[in-house]
Amino acid sequence: KTCWKLWDGEDIPASDKNLNIHSFLTSAGEAGLGKSTLVNSLFLTDLYKERKLLNAEERIKQTVEITKRTVDIEEKGVKLKLTIVDTPGVGDAVNNTECWRPVTDYVDQQFEQYFRDESGLNRKNIQDNRIHCCLYFISPFGQGLRPIDVEFMKALQDKANVVPVIAKADCLTPLEIKKFKERVREEIDKYGIKIYQFPDCDSDEDEESKQQDRELKESIPFAVIGGNTVIEVRGQRVRGRLYPWGVVEVENPSHCDFVKLRNMLIRTHMHDLKDTTNDLHYENYRAQAIQNMTRASKNRWAHVV
Repeated sequence: KTCWKLWDGEDIPASDKNLNIHSFLTSAGEAGLGKSTLVNSLFLTDLYKERKLLNAEERIKQTVEITKRTVDIEEKGVKLKLTIVDTPGVGDAVNNTECWRPVTDYVDQQFEQYFRDESGLNRKNIQDNRIHCCLYFISPFGQGLRPIDVEFMKALQDKANVVPVIAKADCLTPLEIKKFKERVREEIDKYGIKIYQFPDCDSDEDEESKQQDRELKESIPFAVIGGNTVIEVRGQRVRGRLYPWGVVEVENPSHCDFVKLRNMLIRTHMHDLKDTTNDLHYENYRAQAIQNMTRASKNRWAHVV
């Protein structure tokens, strides 16, 4: 089966629908881009009720810290457990040299722990805490990628599935969003940034699946809007943002890519994100770890001889 069929309820055996499928997601980007709001919107919850809003002085002193929150959701009868790894403080300091280091170190720590568990005697119940996807938030207020965006994504590209998103897309007109996406895609190619590559549909897939595949690939980077406020529009209650000139609907595909991003993360591509993490990023880490262990062992024997 291709990734497009994974979470259709009819395709999943009844015995598997009670399984808790656990996936890890991280978000990165500067403060004020609506990362927390988007995460809450994606999973219809409030994961940040206890978060303290920092003033300007506190934000300058703030360091990058890793916080984890878990949410249980159900999609098409399948129970999913998602752990959101947040990284507040990224890019907020005066000196942002290697501000991505705590994030890359955290990803490596999860690989190291999995490698140790996999190499141990009891391998039946290994807990997988590896990061399966990193949403990288790009500011809509610039002229494209900033130097810190380039360096951050390049630091993560060989460790995690990087999915770029344009934050607060309601700040831009549809034409501006189109041009901004084109500019970001050009710069991703120019700087050789390796982002998550969506798998191609099988040749025997129906035309609807092929069209969905094309639309998803053309949406990169996803232009997103977050918000859990319920507003009445044309007699219907929708989640959105109310402005003097009208309403921006979070789940309206003609307003933003929110629905495409959500479906990609928890319906159509979750399995592929996990497979890519295991078969590509973790295998690269594992091969390097074994090589380092072999080299260290040879050096010890050389000293003995």
